[in-house]
Amino acid sequence: MKNNSTPHRARKAPAWLSALALSTVVIAPLPADAQLAAKPSFYRRQIEPQPEGPTAQPVPRPAMAASLPALRSQGDFDALARVYDPGTPMQLAHVLFVIDRQAKPVRTHYIDTPRYQLHVRFVRDTGLSPRAGKREIDRNYLVPDRRFLFGTLSWQQNIGTFTYEFWEGDRLTAPLLKQADEQVKASFFAPVKFKTNSTLHERVAKEAGIDFVSQEALIREQPYMPMNLGTATGRVRIVNDASGLNALLPDDIAVLRQVPINLPPVAGVLTERPSTALSHVNLLAKGWGIPNAYVRDAATVLREHAGQWVALKVAASGYQLRRLTAEEIAALPPRSVRTAVTGAVPGSDKAVKPDLRETRLLPLASLGARNSAQCGSKAANLGAVLAARIPSTTVPDGFCIPFAHYDRFMRTNGLADRIARMQQQPGFASDPQQRQKALAQLRDEIVKWPVDAATAASWRAAWQSQLGGGGVFVRSSSNSEDLPGFSGAGLYTTVPNVKTGDTLELAVKKVWASVFNPEAWEARSAAGFGAESVLMGVFVQTAIDSTNAGVMITRDPFDAGHPHVTYISAKRGIGIRVVEGQRVAEQVMYSSWSKAIQVLSRSAEETALQLDKDGGVKEVPVEQGRNVLTDELVVRLANVGAAVKRTFNAVDQDIEWATVGDRIVLLQARPYVGERRR
Repeated sequence: MKNNSTPHRARKAPAWLSALALSTVVIAPLPADAQLAAKPSFYRRQIEPQPEGPTAQPVPRPAMAASLPALRSQGDFDALARVYDPGTPMQLAHVLFVIDRQAKPVRTHYIDTPRYQLHVRFVRDTGLSPRAGKREIDRNYLVPDRRFLFGTLSWQQNIGTFTYEFWEGDRLTAPLLKQADEQVKASFFAPVKFKTNSTLHERVAKEAGIDFVSQEALIREQPYMPMNLGTATGRVRIVNDASGLNALLPDDIAVLRQVPINLPPVAGVLTERPSTALSHVNLLAKGWGIPNAYVRDAATVLREHAGQWVALKVAASGYQLRRLTAEEIAALPPRSVRTAVTGAVPGSDKAVKPDLRETRLLPLASLGARNSAQCGSKAANLGAVLAARIPSTTVPDGFCIPFAHYDRFMRTNGLADRIARMQQQPGFASDPQQRQKALAQLRDEIVKWPVDAATAASWRAAWQSQLGGGGVFVRSSSNSEDLPGFSGAGLYTTVPNVKTGDTLELAVKKVWASVFNPEAWEARSAAGFGAESVLMGVFVQTAIDSTNAGVMITRDPFDAGHPHVTYISAKRGIGIRVVEGQRVAEQVMYSSWSKAIQVLSRSAEETALQLDKDGGVKEVPVEQGRNVLTDELVVRLANVGAAVKRTFNAVDQDIEWATVGDRIVLLQARPYVGERRR
């Protein structure tokens, strides 16, 4: 495959930044492979940055046969193997093989993989099928009466066994798999298991009665998983539980023993527990442009560095951490300068300029992109989704309480002066704990401030007349969330299943007060939003008691080079917990190109949230061992996601969805905020 990347001129880095060159080992980033425990892909390697310098020089290899009919020893395997990411947690030694089903008898070819690199090159160059065109080659992946089976045999270091596998889009059948299993096991020197790369492969393996190891199982055993690639300098802080989060500072590299719901701005994050691409912590890391990774037993491994200044690099194939010298520490510039280089640029994201002339309560059906200035992007985007009339979907009805109501309420109660006094308090700017205490006091005050009687009556009237007085979710829709450069996911409060007029008024004030949630204050400050520029709209939406719920992204969140992939994260019940990250949700990826569904994790939840008849939500037990997502639902969701993306001019979307029975319900669509440009 031709590499079409454009050369760029190297620029001299600041002296302090050169400290991030952690060793002479250069790691070629492969986010998708690292995340998916995926089948080795020479095609993907060709479009990724390649190592430079001494380590990039090819090692001379002795002349050998194009292939062997059997691998009778470790030496045979090593002689034919290509090794990706040697010496890292992602090291993968593998040998391509071709089973020629037309030969008499059937013949297996273990390929000199560094030499041929691709199955198609081998069958053409060795004369097995010298004139095979694309259509003929494709048949060997898609039809039962194919001539060849194209597979890969690998050593899986994290589980200590050999596996063989096929491309995730291979339309394997039980007879084909049985034949492959017999051929590989008869010609290989060690025990070997079939590795499934799609839900189809799992079903075929069960039908054929062949033991297998799933991609999900391999991912569970990975000792390392990069969530956001990058480099950082900072002081290592080990945080044992949520109580320690308050003491974190922007210069800290946080080593988290648990995945918290929220996090103050830090320089980098390493967690002891895996999380999902859409956990709040990972979304914050992406928004701030900081490195973030799962490292097994991170606190134990890094305890010797606690309190020390280090340089951290999170790459696809591993992380590196090095103590800074006294000279390097002394040369570090102020934090503001370092953030400008690493990508979290203060002031780079701006709130939507509000239109305070609109004071009416606006029903969902009237909302569109033009209303983001009155109601915020969340409510406006949902109006656009409703107007798109995407087949087989519904959008729960609701209405927007515009920015003007928030503005009038806060001006009446003297918010500007109150904020000014708060910011002048001793320690507010420098002490995170003092800041959290002051923000909590302000939120408590806001909730107690009275709402104008006529305004509160208008909310109740709309709730009764438009939504029938039933349970509603009272949700944030500020001018500082759901923006192209700043998602604001999880920063503000949602009040679920509000069922009375009095609680509706209280819920609106709680959402308004959440402008001063500590996580919101810190995230906005890091992104350059001034407190005076933020206004909160509120979206009051009919509550649904969902069967399943989740979030999907209309591209591969681990690899931007996969635009044909939809990532879906799901849990049973109401979706409040999906992005918390404290328990791994069910995660799958669907490729519209290969038509394959790949499982990254299955939900291990023992309980789910459901609406409580008295208001709010309740926890209920769930059936164990049942998948949240069926293949049919995954494909339907992916098709819906593609339609939502088209609604927003082909901009990739982060979509909140639910199911009620067989219906797909759309609850939110925001631009997907990937890795910051550097």
